[in-house]
Amino acid sequence: MVARYPNNMTNYTDYEQKLFAIVKEHGWQLTYVFDPEGIAPDFGYSVGFSESIAAPEFIIFGLPRDFVSSMLWEVYRQIIAGAVPVDGMRWHGLLEGFDCISRKAVREDLFAEYVVSAQWFWQETGRSGNPEVFQIVWPGAQQGLFPWEQGCDQSVIAAQPPLWLAK
Repeated sequence: MVARYPNNMTNYTDYEQKLFAIVKEHGWQLTYVFDPEGIAPDFGYSVGFSESIAAPEFIIFGLPRDFVSSMLWEVYRQIIAGAVPVDGMRWHGLLEGFDCISRKAVREDLFAEYVVSAQWFWQETGRSGNPEVFQIVWPGAQQGLFPWEQGCDQSVIAAQPPLWLAK
């Protein structure tokens, strides 16, 4: 894929310049968002999968930054190895002892509230519209149930806003 990075970086903030540099060097950047008041679940998402490996961006809720980073690196590696993300796909090797499932994110507030930097990066690299985004959903450790399954622990449901459902 031909990189579409801007030639002139002088109009960009330090954060924006650093984002371009990280994606260029590593293929993507983790953007991690946390609520200092602890009301909303923390989340992290990829910025740059769309540019470096022509893949959707991914978002993960409710897990610590290190877990999210490790999981997204594994998604990145699996896509490079040939995995083609689809809605409902089962991902092995993201969390030890558990499979995760990708769900296509469709919520109306996705780009305004959640993956702001991914959308900005998409547009700054010369594209119109929005990037495709998948949410990686993890099961509860106790029952192994996903948020949409009957009997799933309420804390697992609360930690993962269902971006795969229209609001």
